[in-house]
Amino acid sequence: MTAEAELAAAYTRARPRLVRVAYAVTGSHAEAEDVVSDCWLRLVAADAHTPVKDVEAWGTVVVARRALDTLRSARVRRETYVGPWLPEPWVDSPSATDPADRVTLDDRISFALLVVLETLSPPERTAWVLHDLFDMEFTEVARVVGRSPAAVRQLAARARKHVAAGTPRLEVDHATHEAVVNAFRRASVGGDLPTLMTMLDPDVTLTSDGGGQVRSARRPVHGADRVARMMVGGIARLLKSDPPPSPVMVNGAPGLAALNGGTRDFVLSLTLEGNRISRVDLVRAPDKLALSRETS
Repeated sequence: MTAEAELAAAYTRARPRLVRVAYAVTGSHAEAEDVVSDCWLRLVAADAHTPVKDVEAWGTVVVARRALDTLRSARVRRETYVGPWLPEPWVDSPSATDPADRVTLDDRISFALLVVLETLSPPERTAWVLHDLFDMEFTEVARVVGRSPAAVRQLAARARKHVAAGTPRLEVDHATHEAVVNAFRRASVGGDLPTLMTMLDPDVTLTSDGGGQVRSARRPVHGADRVARMMVGGIARLLKSDPPPSPVMVNGAPGLAALNGGTRDFVLSLTLEGNRISRVDLVRAPDKLALSRETS
C-alpha cells in the first residue's frame, strides 16, 4: 500500500467522527460533509510537508477549526433568512441499525440539542461541542477557537448552563418515544384536540422552517392550545399526504418524514420531556431535505 493510500485509509476510518464534529458545530449535514472533504485536501498537503502520524487527532482539530469558520459565515447569512431557522435533520431509516451500514450519530446530538446550540455564540458552541461531546482537552480546544485554555473553559461553562436549561432533563426510551409519535400523528390527523392537549406540555413550542421557499409559519407558535389547533389545521394536511409519512429516525430519535413526487416534503421531530411533547419541529426547507444526504 502506498503512503497516500495509507493516509486515505486512515482518513476514511476517522471520517465518521469528523463528520459528527462538523455537524455538531455547524448544524448542517451538507456543510459538515463539505468541511470534511475540504480537510482531506488539507491533510494531503500537510502530510507532504511533514508526515501526519495521528490522522484522527489532526483531523479533529482542523475540521473543527474549519467548521467554526463555516458557522461564523452561516450566522451572517441567517440574518436574512425568511422565518425561523432550524438545523438540518440527520435522517436514518429505522432499520438502519448496523454501524457498518451507516454513520452512527452520537445519541447526544439530538435535534433538541442542536436547536439549543443555535442560541450560543460560535466560540461557545465550538468549545462545548469539542470538550463536552467529544472529550477534547481545553488546550486542544484553545487551538481551534483561538483563545487561551482558561478563556475556553469559561466559554464551555457558560454554554453548559444554556444547554442544561434548554434540553430535556428526563431521557425517554425508544419505545415510548415511538408510541408518542404515532399517537400524536393519529390525534392530529383525526382532529382530536382533547387528546393532543393531554400530550402537549403547556409551554410547548412548534417551529416550522420553510426557508422562504415553501409555506410555513413565519414565527414559532407557543402554548398547548395554539400548537394543538395548528396541528389539526394546516399541518394535519401534511400528515394526510399520499403516500403517508414514514417512520424515520431523526437525529437518533423516532420521527416522521414524507415524500412528494420523489422528493422529501418534510421531516417532523418531536422532543419529549417525560411523556409530554415540549417541542414540535417541522423542517420543510428543500435545501435541508435532500435524499442524497440520508444516511440509510
